[in-house]
Amino acid sequence: MAKDVLCEVNNCTYWGDGNICNADRIYVVTHKQSKARTTEETDCKTFEPRS
Repeated sequence: MAKDVLCEVNNCTYWGDGNICNADRIYVVTHKQSKARTTEETDCKTFEPRS
C-alpha cells in the first residue's frame, strides 16, 4: 500500500502541505461500467470541497 498519496487539488478538505492527501481512505471509481483505460476515465470520490 502506498505510504503517501499525492494530490494537487488544493481546494479539497484532505489536501495538505507538500501536495499530500490526508484522507484516511481513497475511493476511486471509473466513469464507465467497464475497465478504465486512461486516467481521464477515473474519478476520486474522496474529494470534499474545503469550506
